[in-house]
Amino acid sequence: MTRTPVEIPAELAATQLKYNGEAGRAFITALPTRTADFLDRWNLRVDGPSMHGVTALVLPVITTDNTPAALKLQLLDDESEGEPTALHHWNGNHAVRLLDHDPTTGTMLLERLDHTRMLSTVPDAHEATLVIANLLTHLTSTPAPPGIRRLADIAAQMLARTPEALPQIPDPMTRTLIADCAAALREVAPDPGNRLLHWDLHDENVLAADRAPWLAIDPKPLAGDPGFDLWPALNTRFDAGDILWRFDALTDALSLDRERARAWTLARVLQNALWNIEDGDPVEETGLEVARRLRNS
Repeated sequence: MTRTPVEIPAELAATQLKYNGEAGRAFITALPTRTADFLDRWNLRVDGPSMHGVTALVLPVITTDNTPAALKLQLLDDESEGEPTALHHWNGNHAVRLLDHDPTTGTMLLERLDHTRMLSTVPDAHEATLVIANLLTHLTSTPAPPGIRRLADIAAQMLARTPEALPQIPDPMTRTLIADCAAALREVAPDPGNRLLHWDLHDENVLAADRAPWLAIDPKPLAGDPGFDLWPALNTRFDAGDILWRFDALTDALSLDRERARAWTLARVLQNALWNIEDGDPVEETGLEVARRLRNS
């Protein structure tokens, strides 16, 4: 079958190069051929313009039985590797349904949701927070399946990197705050949990569907404590005065121990700060404000 080549968005090429270097360049170079291959392999026809996030190309497609679906092509890495496993485990329960996937490339055929109705279009931030809380309650309710990255390993790596990173923070108050985040992580790291976490459930990773009001997409799954899953809902539509309301709403909905959830949320601040420092950037102020508010609550 002769197909019109799929255009690769320049923004996707730029972000792949920025975040993944030569691996990202190679992914973009191979993407037109890979896309054509999977359209043929799964007998799909393109049903509209392509979409993309920071790292993935998504094509609306129609299957041979006229089912609307979405073809997601992405660079396979530590974060994306577990996505099909998590989606298979959830089996459409509060998450997008996985229809097929290729383990070698990480390419997935997904249920098509309504990309025009993101949770970010809901004007009330409190309502959006409660939607995320409800999704997390279900998504994190079971142990992670085998093969999912472990929060235990990530926590150990963060604590190992912290001593080298702290002296690179010029402001002493910021340095103390990040050191406090590391201390909080050190307290809970021996008991990292084993639940299946989404890791990135913010309001642009929640879409509407005909079969459910809201479904989660694009997990970067981990096996760990659900307290590590609260950060995106605190950071999205950031409002310093709303941090504690959102934190309490999330911990109440998920029936989490507040002190443990606070420690795991401070661990997310540490994680982001380490990335900032290692990239030569200032520590993000939003994370610091979350840490201040939670440390003093």
